Amino acid sequence: MPLEAPLLSVHAAVVFLAAVIIDLVIGHLMFLHDKSLTAAVAAGLVAAGGCAPVLHKLIG
Repeated sequence: MPLEAPLLSVHAAVVFLAAVIIDLVIGHLMFLHDKSLTAAVAAGLVAAGGCAPVLHKLIG
């Protein structure tokens, strides 16, 4: 039986996992600061999007 290629490489999975963890931490801290769910979600998404390229360079 031929082996299937993985959907994501290990490198990509680690980068995405680290970005999600940073996203959750920043979102939680923002929620504790402002008590606004929308601000927390926006800050978390911006943090995850901003750190993904940096993590890609650092981890790879």
